[in-house]
Amino acid sequence: MAYELEGRLVEVCTCESVCPCWVGEDPDGGSCDGVIAWHIDRGSVNGTDVSGRTFAVLARIPGNVLAGGWRVVAYVDDGATDAQQEAILNVWTGKLGGPVADLAQLIGEVVAVERATVEFTIEGGDGRLRIGEAVDAQTRAFEGATGRKTTLQETVFSTIPGSPAYVGKAPTYRATSEPLDLKLDMEDHNAIQGSFRFQA
Repeated sequence: MAYELEGRLVEVCTCESVCPCWVGEDPDGGSCDGVIAWHIDRGSVNGTDVSGRTFAVLARIPGNVLAGGWRVVAYVDDGATDAQQEAILNVWTGKLGGPVADLAQLIGEVVAVERATVEFTIEGGDGRLRIGEAVDAQTRAFEGATGRKTTLQETVFSTIPGSPAYVGKAPTYRATSEPLDLKLDMEDHNAIQGSFRFQA
């Protein structure tokens, strides 16, 4: 087995909630600028333990999410060893196949790969993501009439295929990237969080 990874995902973007990308519709405003982060609670890649590491992309998506052509800056948390970074990049660039490769093919250009301190304290749709000086976002899940968290399932597009996703809002979302010519400071836009299990 090339990799087996379990963990938590969060994504925050410039779309209103709930994000239309997940149901295959065009993003609000015609394009989307978002951060997607996968925190690996447990996992290994070709024998390299990558537990506790986080991989993220800050993405400019020019149109419908399924059309690809994303431009991204990729971030590996600065606690990763060189071997862990190589293993993680091999997964998320699609080199090792599996479910992550389907997502990787949507990326048209990796503008830069950077190391950064990552704070990932999100569980059940609520919490915070910080990536160095580049990203700072808080998330809060919606609740249904029963008091349970609102989830999306069986969607056309997913960054955690096979798993339900908590939907909500980001009370704050700040993102800055010189390579992407991006500077955002927003409130109450889309936030999605969930768990993943990837195997290949």
